[in-house]
Amino acid sequence: MTLIERTFRERIILVGVVHPGQGEDDVEANLDELAQLIDTAGADVLARVVQQRDRPDPATYIGSGKAEELHLLSLEVDADTVVFDDELSPAQQRNLEKILGRTAIDRTAVILDIFAQNARTQEGKDQVELALLRYRLPRLRGRRQGLDQQRQGGLANRGPGETALETDRRRMLERITRLERNLEQLSRTRRTQRKARHRGRQRSVSLVGYTNTGKSTLLNRLTDAGVLAENRLFATLDPRTRRLDLPGGEVVLLSDTVGFVQKLPTQLVQAFRSTLEVVAEADLLVHVVDAVAADPAAQMDAVRTVLTDIGAGEVPQLVCVNKADLDPEAASRIAKHHPGSVVVSAVTGEGIGLLLRAVGEGLRALTAPVELLVPWDRGDVIAAVHREGEVLSEAHEEAGARIRARLDEVASARFGEFALSLPS
Repeated sequence: MTLIERTFRERIILVGVVHPGQGEDDVEANLDELAQLIDTAGADVLARVVQQRDRPDPATYIGSGKAEELHLLSLEVDADTVVFDDELSPAQQRNLEKILGRTAIDRTAVILDIFAQNARTQEGKDQVELALLRYRLPRLRGRRQGLDQQRQGGLANRGPGETALETDRRRMLERITRLERNLEQLSRTRRTQRKARHRGRQRSVSLVGYTNTGKSTLLNRLTDAGVLAENRLFATLDPRTRRLDLPGGEVVLLSDTVGFVQKLPTQLVQAFRSTLEVVAEADLLVHVVDAVAADPAAQMDAVRTVLTDIGAGEVPQLVCVNKADLDPEAASRIAKHHPGSVVVSAVTGEGIGLLLRAVGEGLRALTAPVELLVPWDRGDVIAAVHREGEVLSEAHEEAGARIRARLDEVASARFGEFALSLPS
């Protein structure tokens, strides 16, 4: 797959392997998604091959006999590239290319290529380049001079020869080090900004979900952000944060981040870790689900897996079933399996009011109640508690007003002298 401007659409064969414990339908579904990724990358799928194996062949992944069959099919349909749904080792990739006489890549390479096309900010470009270099480094040695690596999306090597290869390897390592240093500096800056917002008592909410579930459209609907929202995979890579006003008068920061996908490359998760910190440090996650997806449950599981990988698995989640305008019954079915979820259409605005109220309630629920007894001569304090917190109950007693309220850390400390009980 190319990382430069395309002048043609590559011709692709897809390969999936059914392993023990898997069903062929699951592999076909993965290949359907891979075909979407290929289309997003700007190439055309000509054919697909599915094989059953007890275990991957260490040399060619699919075995030499199947590789020969694949070679004949490639000649028959005049394919440029063969794409495997599972990740190939560098040795498997080299051996397959020798047999096939054309480039063999895996799902990881396709996703990296899409990210390279879609990165817009300098930080996004640096993150993608870092992921690409980490992926290519172990594949540098042994690349054949006859392959057009620029066209196929790999790094253009300088041909055979130990000196040239070692020179390329050293340069890649130096570039990786520089990129890691630059991204770490950006990460430190972002953490400092988040600390300042925390001191300013601002809550943060992040939109998360599978790619193309409509997160950017939802961000636009909620905040008039005007960000790019397209009906394609990975249209948004760079994080966006906007102010969101909730019905209860609270002001929070709402962020949209990169969408997730099945088998999201480890290199990307590592490279985008600084960007994804906004998710791990959010007070609440709005998990956006596509109501018309072929397998929404599998997509949700994939999202939860990535959230766990980045340290956000324990952040409270609110499930938001989107695209209700396309299939209201499907949206309702999904919502029934997730109590407390909200059904919306980011396009039409249906359910947005309910979502805003649910976000507010979700954030308030994170703060444990505190009980206060405020003397009657401190009416200013009673008014301040109503203004700065959520009053759950208020009783009039001879000694003063007994108030049970949710207060943030700053307000709890401010009214500490009137506290009868600590948050519980």
